[in-house]
Amino acid sequence: MAATDIERGLSTAEVEERIAAGKINRNMELKTKSVKELIIENLCTLFNLINAVLAILVLLTGSFKNLTFLFVVFLNTAIGVIQSMRSKKMVDKLTLLTSKKAIAVRDGAEVELDLDQIVLDDIIRLGRGDQIPADAVVVSGEALVNESLLTGESDLIKKQPGSELMSGSFIDSGLLRARVIHVGADNYVAKINNEAKYVKKVNSEIMNALNAIVRFASLIMIPLGLALFTSSVSELWDAAGTPGDSALSWCFSELLAGRVPSSALLSTVGALLGMIPQGLVLLTSSVLAIATVRLARRKVLAQQLYCIETLARVDVLCLDKTGTITSGRMEVEGTYPLPIEGVGESEASVPVETTVLDFALANVARATSADANETCQALLNYYADRPVEVSEPLAVIPFSSSKKWSGASFAQGSYVMGAAQFVLSERVFAQVENRVAELADTCRVLVVARVDGFTPDGDMAGEAEPVGFVTIRDEIRTSAAETIGYFNEQGVTLNVISGDDPRTVSSIARVVGVPGADAYVDATTLDTPSKIDAAVDLYHVFGRVTPQQKRELVQALKRRDHTVAMTGDGVNDVLALKEADCSVAMAAGSDAARNVAEIVLVDNDFASMPAVVAEGRRSINNLQRSASLFLTKTLFSMGLAALCIALPPYPFEPIQMTLINFFCIGAPGFVLGLEPNNARVKGSFLTNVLKRALPASIAVILAAALDIFVARVFGFSQLTLSTMCLLTSCAASVSLIWRISQPLTPLRVMLFVFVVAGILVGVIGFPGLLSIANLSMGQMVILAVIVVFTCSVFFKLATMMDSLKPRRRHAATGFGRGVRVRLGRGGGKVSSTGSTAERFAKRVAADMAQRREDRTAREAEARALEGVAQAQPKKKKSTGAKRSRVTKSAQGIKVSMPSKKKK
Repeated sequence: MAATDIERGLSTAEVEERIAAGKINRNMELKTKSVKELIIENLCTLFNLINAVLAILVLLTGSFKNLTFLFVVFLNTAIGVIQSMRSKKMVDKLTLLTSKKAIAVRDGAEVELDLDQIVLDDIIRLGRGDQIPADAVVVSGEALVNESLLTGESDLIKKQPGSELMSGSFIDSGLLRARVIHVGADNYVAKINNEAKYVKKVNSEIMNALNAIVRFASLIMIPLGLALFTSSVSELWDAAGTPGDSALSWCFSELLAGRVPSSALLSTVGALLGMIPQGLVLLTSSVLAIATVRLARRKVLAQQLYCIETLARVDVLCLDKTGTITSGRMEVEGTYPLPIEGVGESEASVPVETTVLDFALANVARATSADANETCQALLNYYADRPVEVSEPLAVIPFSSSKKWSGASFAQGSYVMGAAQFVLSERVFAQVENRVAELADTCRVLVVARVDGFTPDGDMAGEAEPVGFVTIRDEIRTSAAETIGYFNEQGVTLNVISGDDPRTVSSIARVVGVPGADAYVDATTLDTPSKIDAAVDLYHVFGRVTPQQKRELVQALKRRDHTVAMTGDGVNDVLALKEADCSVAMAAGSDAARNVAEIVLVDNDFASMPAVVAEGRRSINNLQRSASLFLTKTLFSMGLAALCIALPPYPFEPIQMTLINFFCIGAPGFVLGLEPNNARVKGSFLTNVLKRALPASIAVILAAALDIFVARVFGFSQLTLSTMCLLTSCAASVSLIWRISQPLTPLRVMLFVFVVAGILVGVIGFPGLLSIANLSMGQMVILAVIVVFTCSVFFKLATMMDSLKPRRRHAATGFGRGVRVRLGRGGGKVSSTGSTAERFAKRVAADMAQRREDRTAREAEARALEGVAQAQPKKKKSTGAKRSRVTKSAQGIKVSMPSKKKK
């Protein structure tokens, strides 16, 4: 583009032409969901649909008191909508903090434009601190550009005429004009954002377990509900004297006449309501919502309820260096005066208590502070609290990307500061080259040298004499080492993935205590998927990683059945953040990173992560305890429904389930669900819950079967049967509450007393509302026996469940083949499962070998018994005589002979 065009820019006609052609910089950023989408997402669920259908059935009966279960549905939906809206509001607020204006040259004048008003070929002016709004090419001027949000590379990149600028990066220093070459979806940032627009499935054990329970219940409810309703209608038909041809035709005729079989419908709805873990869904939403409120007080925004649980289960944490471990700013690592005679010692013109190196560094930085870059700012911060005399500069040479140094003259002398190979002559540089290489292993090294002065053109006069070195590094967050130490203690594998130089990343990882930081890899060598797949098992530090490679590394870890969390703040992290099971972004990072992340650290402090893990552990461990109460009701409702198909009617009414739901499930569940609990999460959520819920469910079903049997034998009324089933169910539930409350605390004792008192007050004080019968003395004795039986069965089954050892087998994949990991008390064993055909052949061979071994063992056992019988002398039969025993052992057959008593 000609110089005149650069000064004039586009004309109004040219701009309108490009707008008509659609060549405008449309906003392609990832946006949060709309309010309408959030409401629909929380309202249209399978759980709400099932409850809506049941509510319609209850409305048909006219029994409005049995609609109390809808309160749980409304409350659960409201919690989900409010939390989603709160997260949206916070993220939108953070997004507004980013500048959204740009300066363009049009018709020879500079105009301020919104980013979506920029068109293709616009000439834009960019200065220090400006964010590049669209991909462009430099046409005049030069600048240092910070591309860390895009590439992860913390070093500043020099841009001069002909250099390309990537949208989303920042101008660190300098001034330039650039011509826009891409707009809208063609921009670099937009392409990465577009790849991150797929909907990520939430990896939450609790959510998966709840969904599995609701789906299972919905599948079981239809056949069980129809069968139970048909059975109840048959009972009513028999009671009505069997009019009509069949119970079904009679039912239809009653419905057509406007007479709804209310008792049959209510008992069926009562059974189906029990199968849905309503309270568990509400409790889960409430516990996680409370956790998000607690985290908000710590400046942590959880954009999705279940991400708190996911982070607590994470076993691999992938950290981005820039913005996570480091603050994104530079800091002085140290100053190193050179031990060369006549250099680096205090001179007569410099205060005695200050070295020449410190004097030169502090004063050159102050003299060039008007256009301070990151290095200069780090020096200013370093000497802000150090007693170094301030000297008035006589001449100042600002930093230039072409010279690679800056300098100033003072009454005490003239000094320069910059890259050693640009400041020193070849002869002098050769003398200090080894020292420079040694320091450069972990930091950026600048040399400070004394010169005779400066020429009118700003060049050094005379040969530079080095007085020392200063090392600059990324500023490590003060809390980084402590936070990483916490995750090390918790057994979480740490990987540092960065776009920066792998040596720099490795040195910083070593400083903060990342295990295995010495072994690093340059991702430019990982040019095939197989190399990336192999690298995740060998390295914990990855440098020069592209955005696509970050995602592939996360995918490789997930293929090994790891639960992976990813932290980041830049556009280059978006793909990996979207892929990870749990993603954490810094609020000061890019809009895209914040919008795709489940957790946003509002104060940009990585030290908040342990608090998130603690909240997740409290939520998971307490929910596992409380969920057993809710799942007990679901399981015994299914079992009772199946039982009552053969032995109708169903013994519970919906209002009676409300008593159980509140005192036996809801109240204790919420209290136990909100207790402090930082124990490490162990095992599967659903497995742990089932081990606690199954004993109580089986005990309730057996007790109900006994109640039904006794009622039929003694001719008890339906009301009496319903009362007996209610009380035996409460007994089993109270036993479960007692067991999961161990060890007892004052709060848990108060809770137990409240539950027992609440049940007694409800049964004794509100018999009409809860449909409670007035039991005779004989009925109470029978009830007491059944209650004792129920509690005994529960505690026996619970003890058996506790004795079951969990299977410890984990599967992983690598290099295209399966890997089997068996863990036991004696250690672990890793083996390959081979290909599908090999695994099938091995399985067939193993089955055949096992059958041969069993047959051989039986034959050997028979021969051994025969031999033992022949070897023993014949004795008279006597009570209590000891006999030999033949059993299998690890070595084959083991024969245990009776020991002889000594005379």
